[in-house]
Amino acid sequence: MKKYGLIGYPLGHSFSKDYFTEKFKREGLTDCVYEVYSIPNLSDFEELIKENPDLCGLNVTIPHKIGVMYYLDKIDDAAKAIDAVNCIKIVKENPAESYFSGELSSMKVKLIGYNTDAYGFEKSLTPLLQKYHQEALVFGTGGASRAVTYILDKLDIDFQLVSRKSGRKQIKYEDLNKEIIEDHLLIINTTPLGMAPNINDCPDIPYEYLTSKHLLYDLVYNPEETEFLKRGKDHGATIKNGMEMLLLQAEKAWEIWNEKP
Repeated sequence: MKKYGLIGYPLGHSFSKDYFTEKFKREGLTDCVYEVYSIPNLSDFEELIKENPDLCGLNVTIPHKIGVMYYLDKIDDAAKAIDAVNCIKIVKENPAESYFSGELSSMKVKLIGYNTDAYGFEKSLTPLLQKYHQEALVFGTGGASRAVTYILDKLDIDFQLVSRKSGRKQIKYEDLNKEIIEDHLLIINTTPLGMAPNINDCPDIPYEYLTSKHLLYDLVYNPEETEFLKRGKDHGATIKNGMEMLLLQAEKAWEIWNEKP
């Protein structure tokens, strides 16, 4: 049995488990299963790998996208540049390979980290971009934010990070004013604000300065239309939630897990 799964904490209802379980059923993959592993502490990660020798791949979510890199044998160049991993490929070396590499064990597991968030974000954002989307505001500074800013750099879109605390490269929400909002026509929320069940929450920004030229992108996908997106739509902005990004990154993870070494 080939086993795949998701690690993070806390983990409630899992999109990934539903998605891959349905995918396996639809494609007749009777030898595959997807499980959810709630691990509060990453110190339990190595034990999880040891106790599940059938694991072939893992998705990684909050809060482990950055910390998990410490346990990996290799990190893909893009994930290294982003400095966050949300996909792990588990490669098992056969006894002969272990012998020639000097390993004493009969089976060595190699953990390789990737970031499929960046792929999903780029593919879902690009069709919506207009020539005037040259500057962006990015809410949040976590692992998802790093994937987003990596793609913005790639697309030559200048960005300003916004967080609850100011810093060398970021400003606070209360610093946002009419001029900043009008100058940044692409606004991206990478925080969990507005995610179910807290559907009335939203980033605290001056929404009254939004226009029909603004593009609001929310990585949250549940609910389908967050309060952040609703307020943007009320001012004529183009809006996009994170569902397509989620689907694209999931399929990219499956592709990575099944690539031949």
